[in-house]
Formats: sequence, C-alpha cells, structure tokens
Amino acid sequence: MSWSRPLLFSLLASAQTRYSIPEELKEGSVVGNVAKDLGLDTTSLTDRRFRVVSGSKDAIFEVNHNNGVLYVHRHIDREELCEGTGACLVELKILVENPLEIHYVVVEITDVNDHAPSFPEKEQTFEIAEQTLPGRRFQLETARDPDAGINSIRTYTLTSNEHFEVDIRQSDEDKIPFLVLKKSLDREQNDKHTLLLTAIDGGKPQKSGTLNVTIIVLDSNDNRPMFSQEIYQIEIQENLAIGTSIFRMNATDPDEGTNGEVEYSFGKSLRRKINFNFELDKLTGEIRVKGLVDFEENDVYKVDVDASDKASPPLTGECRLIIKIKDINDNPPEIEVTSLSNTISEDSKPGTIISLLSVTDKDAGVNGKTILQISNEVPFELKPSFKENVYSVVTKGLLDREQVPSYEITIRATDCGEPPLSSFKTLSIQISDVNDNSPHFEQNPLQFYLVENNVAGASIFSVSATDNDINDNAAISYHIVREGSQNGMTSFINVNSENGHITALKSFDFETVKTFQFQVVATDSGTPSLSSNVTVNVFILDQNDNAPVILYPVSSNGSAEGVEEIPRNVNAAHLVTKVRAYDADIGYNGWLLFSLQEVTEHSLFALDRYTGQIRTLRSFTETDEAEQKLVILVKDNGNVSLSATATVIVKVVEPKEAFAASDVKSATNDDEESNVTFYLMITLASVSALFLISIIVLIAMQCSKSTDYTSKYLQEANYDGTLCHSIQYRSGDKRYMLVGPRMSIGSTIVPGSHANTLVLPDRRRTSTEVRAWKQCNKYS
Repeated sequence: MSWSRPLLFSLLASAQTRYSIPEELKEGSVVGNVAKDLGLDTTSLTDRRFRVVSGSKDAIFEVNHNNGVLYVHRHIDREELCEGTGACLVELKILVENPLEIHYVVVEITDVNDHAPSFPEKEQTFEIAEQTLPGRRFQLETARDPDAGINSIRTYTLTSNEHFEVDIRQSDEDKIPFLVLKKSLDREQNDKHTLLLTAIDGGKPQKSGTLNVTIIVLDSNDNRPMFSQEIYQIEIQENLAIGTSIFRMNATDPDEGTNGEVEYSFGKSLRRKINFNFELDKLTGEIRVKGLVDFEENDVYKVDVDASDKASPPLTGECRLIIKIKDINDNPPEIEVTSLSNTISEDSKPGTIISLLSVTDKDAGVNGKTILQISNEVPFELKPSFKENVYSVVTKGLLDREQVPSYEITIRATDCGEPPLSSFKTLSIQISDVNDNSPHFEQNPLQFYLVENNVAGASIFSVSATDNDINDNAAISYHIVREGSQNGMTSFINVNSENGHITALKSFDFETVKTFQFQVVATDSGTPSLSSNVTVNVFILDQNDNAPVILYPVSSNGSAEGVEEIPRNVNAAHLVTKVRAYDADIGYNGWLLFSLQEVTEHSLFALDRYTGQIRTLRSFTETDEAEQKLVILVKDNGNVSLSATATVIVKVVEPKEAFAASDVKSATNDDEESNVTFYLMITLASVSALFLISIIVLIAMQCSKSTDYTSKYLQEANYDGTLCHSIQYRSGDKRYMLVGPRMSIGSTIVPGSHANTLVLPDRRRTSTEVRAWKQCNKYS
C-alpha cells in the first residue's frame, strides 16, 4: 500500500518528484514508484538498477534495485528527524544505472499526534500578596509538545475558581500561559489556593498534560521590577570564546530596601540548549558565553529573562532576549563521491563520464558558496550538473596507457569566505589497455652467421620482438613466411612460436649454400591482433671439411702420380715441375702447404712449401740414379688439418732426348702465342665499331683463359701452386665476392667481417671483379 502521492515542483529549473507520508509508518511501507513517477521506460527496467546514494538521513528509505519502488527502511520519527515545527523534508539522490543518471526525490514527513503536552516541572508555586490588585498576571510554566501543526499545543485550561483565570499570550511559535488575578485575595479567608493547569493539543483525539499550581497568599510589596522594553535583540558571532560577555540585562524596581533589590534569572520556558551555551549572573544581569556557539547547529536563541525583587513575596518582571548568531567561515567544503569508475579504457572518447560527485558547505551565504576545480594537470575536467554543487568528472582528451598507465585526480573545493577554506579529494584512475601497438623488432633486417655442418634440429639463433601493450595484447607468437619463398630454404627452417628460437632442420654446407634469406612474422594475441615482420639474412661460415684436391699429378682414387723427364746436365735451381692442388674451403681452411714426405735422394731436390715448385739443389752426377721418386704431402691450415699426397717420378735422360721433347712443347707454345696475337688484332680492329662488345669479348677471353701451357722446363717465378677461386653472395643491396686462398700466414676470417671480400654493387662484373679474376687466374 502506498501512503504518498507524487508531486512535481520546480527546483533550480529542474523537475523533481516529491512524496508526502506520515511519520510512524511501518518498515516496508511503499512510498512511491520512482521509476514510474520519473517517467522512465518501464519496459526496459530489467537492464537498469536503482539505488539511494545520499547521506545518513537517507538510510530511512531504500529503493528496490530492480523496479524502482521506494519504501520505508526503518522507523520514522519526525520529531527525531526534524527539529522545529516547520516542514520536515528529506531529499534523496536516486542513482539509475545503464545508462548512468541521477534524480532527486523529496519526501515530506507529516506529523501525527504521537506526543502529549508535558511540563518541565510537576508543580509551580506562587506567593501573592493579599493586597494585589485584580488583573495582576503571573507567568505559568510553558508546556512542550514535540508535535507540529495542529498536533501541537492549542490551549490551556485552569481549574474553575473565583479568583484566578488563565490568559494565553502568543510569542513567536509559542503559547505562554499567564495566571491572571480576577478577584482580590483575602489571606484571612484562604491563605492557599491549589489549581490544576491543563495543556491541550489540537490532535484527534486530543492529548493533554497537567501542572499543579499552588498560590500562597502573603503580604508583599506592590511594585515589581520592570525592563525598559519587552523584547531585546542582539547579534553575536559564532565560536566566541567561553566567558565572553555578550549583553547586560537591566530592570528597575521603585521599591526600597529588599523590595527594590533585583535578581535575574532565566524564565521557566528556558530550553536546554540555552542553559548549555549561556549563563546569567543573577546579581548583575550580565549574560556570558558558557558553551560552544555554532551557527550551523542553531542560528538564533530566544531567551526569557525574569527580574525579581527580594521582597516576600517577590514581584517579578519579564522580557525576551533574542540572540542571533552571525556565521563565520569555519567549515571547509565537503566533497562526496557519489559514483566512481576507477578503471577506464585508453580508447575512451573525450567527454566520457568517470565519476559523479557533489560538494556541500555547512556555512551560510557567501561562506557556503563553493568553487570546484581539478588542481593538477590531468586529461580530465569537471562538468557542472543542472543541480547546484553537483558535478561530473569527464575525460577532456585522448588517453594512452603506454605513456601514462594511471592518474591521481586531485579535486579542490574552495568556498568564498574570508579567508577561504578548501578541502581536497583524490580519485585514483587506472587506464586499461587496448591493443593499439604492433610488435616491434629493434633491428630490421637481422643478420646471423652460422658455421656450416650445424647439428640438424638444434637451435641456431633467435629473433625477439617487443610490444608496448600488456597482458594478452603483448603476448607475442612467431611464424615464418613460407609463401613466395624464392630459394626454398624456408622448408629447412622452423621457429618456436613462443620464444622465437629458430631451428635448422638440416645441416648446411658452405660449399653448397653461402647465404639465404627469410622473413619472420611476430603477432600479438590482442583482438584484433597486430603483427610486424623482420627480414633475416643468414650467412654460412666455412669449416675445414674439405681435404685438398691434387690436380697435378693427375689424381686417381685419392692418389696422384706423375712422371717428369729432365736432362742430366741441368744446373741447380732448375724447375723440375709444380704440384697443383686446390681446396674447396676458404681462408686458412683453403690455404695449402707442401712438404716432402718421401724422397729418394734428399740432396737432389727441394720443394717450395707455398708454391709446390720442385727444383734441383745441385747438378746430377754419374752416380745418381736415373729415376728419382718424390712423395709430396699437401695439407691445409685448418684447426684439424686435412691432407692429400702425390707421387712424382723424375727420370733423368740424356740432353738430346730432353731437347727433342722441349722442341715439341715449344712449338705448341708458339702456336698458342700466335693464336693470342690473332685474337688481339681482331679485338683492336673491332674497338671503333663495337666498343662495348670488345670489352665483353676481352673479359670473356681473360676469364676463360685456359691452363698455362708454359713448358715445365721453364721457370715460373709468379706461380704459387694453388688454384684460386671466388665465392659470391648478396646482403641487402650489396653483393660480395670472397677470393681465396691467397692469404698471409696467421690471417683468419672473423664472422661478421668482410676479410678477403670484394663488394660488388650489382650482378654485372665490374672492373674490380675483372681484376679479381685476373689476379685469380694469373696464379692458376
């Protein structure tokens, strides 16, 4: 059952809903349907939530979270909730979620007659001189009724008698009863009168309280003390120091002696707070501050002051002192966070609401006016609501978690008092991550050097990417781009998707593959995922895995043997022959050294360890054998040296036989020289017509020049005994050519360096490459 009806009224140019209910309603009683009365769409309430977000008074009411029904949460006592007789209004802040809204509801608590009038004392005694004239008034104690309106005190009645009647004087909101003498007293007839004063309220049914009034008839003076005015009004500041004098009462009595001596006291209608906060000197009439005077607790005090003489019985005069309290700025503003979303996504648009808050100040006037602002540099701002002192905190710019992951928003509220007072509230806001950063490789392209003959299935190197996002948005997986691979090497490479470790599925051979290239893609786990790739250039480094190959003498099944004939009359240092060999490795691994492993006569022959040339040490004698056997050992300079052997049989013949053989070979050489001369003439004749073709022909001739046909009997001072070869590979936009094995003793190839390497800018052979080939072929 609903005890209220909604009323719409205008407050600060905004519609509010108002309900009116009586006090003492049972817990659970329905106040009203907030959702319906606010005009919310009732068909979508399943998605919305209601809750009360106001202060402690609002705990009296609760709202059903699902349907918006406002109901009584605990017992309602209007007198406990609201002091005074004015309207008792409770303002509620109703927060509606999905979307976030705040509405204001005012509940008026109406009074019921649940209190009877009561007097502060059970009995009041008056001493009245018998010569007192009719019409004399005596103030009776005032009854109190916490109820308001018609339920408060309406009248006083007095026991019917012939001497006294009751008169009621309205003073502000109070009704003050006075005992009026309507007929002179005669102490000799009756020295004591007992009456009953009844206070009656206006409720239905009526309630009442009583006071026993005793009148003792005495002889007394006939003048009572008098104040200069019936009502005094003063104004003091709040928070005055205890003991401060604020006013001095002054009443006069024309009587003499004790009948004219005046004493002051607070009236019988004194409220408890007056006695707590002020004290009255009964002899001087000075009023001093006794306790804390707080404007926010009470802004006005109404004090009844009596002045009595010392006669017996005494006469009394009365007046009212109104003390108005002047506000000072002694309360800083209070910031209340109504709602807060402490986590916000970094892709939130400007204007997104993250918090609702309100600010209050207990002071009044200018002292209670507040200014709210954000005191630090953050991408947030305050937006005022339609209702005064209610604000929302919204984003004013774009957020980036990678730059600033959290914010401390310091809100400062300052009042307009003098001096102004301030308070602060700090909101902690965390920025949640979105996947707005792609994985990043520190270097692109990457270069790795791999020694040949690696173990198949083992990790050879790794790639690593970083992602500025966090959690799943930064969880990176790797894979190799296999589509469109030109060299087909990606089929022999695998990558660990979790850590980027790259594994070779086969063992690479430098003599087969010098370099290759592939791409690795790094992809994060965000939604949607982002990725980036890196180009990996792999260079295979040589190992000493190839034994020397002997070209001369002719090799057969791993052995080599040749026969040389020389005349017996040759002198010392005659070139017998030259052992030719090459090694498929490069650098130290391909640098060959020659040594005599076995020889018939050590004093006859010498072997150059670098060129492989065999020369005579002396002339032949008649005692020297006609056939000499030399076993030549050829080995490379690898860490684990590899070698091969060759056997040369030297036959010593008579000079005429040697000359015949020499003539045959010389004729062959003459033919070859004639051919060369012919080619050169043709080339020079073609220069004027086809210059470019001539250069190409010349290069082709030089590169395809056949094995030297110089007679074995002629000395070849520049021949070193090994075959020269080159290895070409590409890295980025450069092309490299390794020329070997012409290296000095002690030289090495350092991985990552370009020792013994020529850089070629494109695929066409340049003059540099031609010179390299000339250098190579000159020693071949």
